[in-house]
Amino acid sequence: MLYLFLRRFLVAPLVRLFFRPKVTGTEHVPTEGPALLVSNHLAFCDSIFLPVSIPRQIVFPAKSEYFTGPGLKGKLVATFFRSVGQIPIDRSGGRASLAALNTGLGILEKGGLFGIYPEGTRSPDGRLYKGKTGVARMAIVAGVPVIPVAMIDTEKLQPPGSIRPKMFYREKGRLLPRLVRPGVAFGKPLDFSRYEGMERDRFVLRSVTDEIMYALMDLSGQEYVDMYADKAKELLKAGESIDEHVRLGDTKAS
Repeated sequence: MLYLFLRRFLVAPLVRLFFRPKVTGTEHVPTEGPALLVSNHLAFCDSIFLPVSIPRQIVFPAKSEYFTGPGLKGKLVATFFRSVGQIPIDRSGGRASLAALNTGLGILEKGGLFGIYPEGTRSPDGRLYKGKTGVARMAIVAGVPVIPVAMIDTEKLQPPGSIRPKMFYREKGRLLPRLVRPGVAFGKPLDFSRYEGMERDRFVLRSVTDEIMYALMDLSGQEYVDMYADKAKELLKAGESIDEHVRLGDTKAS
């Protein structure tokens, strides 16, 4: 009830009033029953624009730290994240990753919508990075429609490292900046039922993941980089070239 109240009467109206996100393809999202929504990840605000773009609740995993902050500020932050349909999950890997998978499967089994970012983290430069195979495992085990979702221009609204949104974006070759209007595009559902019972086959998992990422690339228009985003962030932090490492085949995170 808290989610529905805050989303319908507070968060969604404010988002529509100030940012006017352009939402397309909502006919691809079922009005009832389970579905796995897989999205590219350009900015922190993706987790705000996507949940308010359709009437149904979308549950997303979020860092558990967002829900455990001290004092009044911590409670307000936790309330906000719950208001946009996020649940706390330890994403440190290993058993934590299995717990995240089971949580998602539990929501799908109850007929809900579960959202996930296959890249595992935000893109460091606006390009689309290699997907992690956990999304494929979830898709195969759950046996539900997989709906690709493209977040568009949210990295211009909230560039990496920025907290406050930037309403105007200056493009190369343009004298005046343009107003940023973020977009959310839902694509046609993908069906992976042909891989039922094959969730332990790593070649199948990679194939399914790559098919999902190709659908996201096609929908978003992003350039694809055959490297994990975690690795790309490591390289940028070290002052090294992402493209040079891709050329050399060094694409795995350390």
